[in-house]
Amino acid sequence: MTETFSGGCQCGAIRFRASHLGRPSICHCRMCQKAFGSFFGPLVSADIAHLTWTRGKPRLFRSSAKILRGFCEKCGTPLTYQHPGGVELAIGAFDEPEHFAPQVQVNYDHRLPWIETLFDAPKAEQSMDETEIVSYQHPDHDTDSWPPTDETGA
Repeated sequence: MTETFSGGCQCGAIRFRASHLGRPSICHCRMCQKAFGSFFGPLVSADIAHLTWTRGKPRLFRSSAKILRGFCEKCGTPLTYQHPGGVELAIGAFDEPEHFAPQVQVNYDHRLPWIETLFDAPKAEQSMDETEIVSYQHPDHDTDSWPPTDETGA
């Protein structure tokens, strides 16, 4: 994908722009499960020459001999998976993650045993009153500065 996409962490301390993105995937390995605190790690490969950190930079954690994982040291958002062949970005960190439907599952043999039936579970009807939600999360778009300087969140 040569289109440019933006994204960042939950608190807004780190923002990025990326183009020339490759194959979206989900990884079932135990390290990705722990790094994302989830059932798997959703990632899209990126061309490091077309990745720009526009606000802040991730802190790096060496999760294995060849892998560095980048995250926001302020809010903990997982951001990168760096390996000898390049870098991958966390799909959920993009402002528009809907553009990155996974095309492949990696380390499938390590998937959680119930993953095949995950979406067979009953759907709970919930309604959220948007007027009651007060979010301190960075919005899904670039901002000139963050955090906001007034009480309206602008």
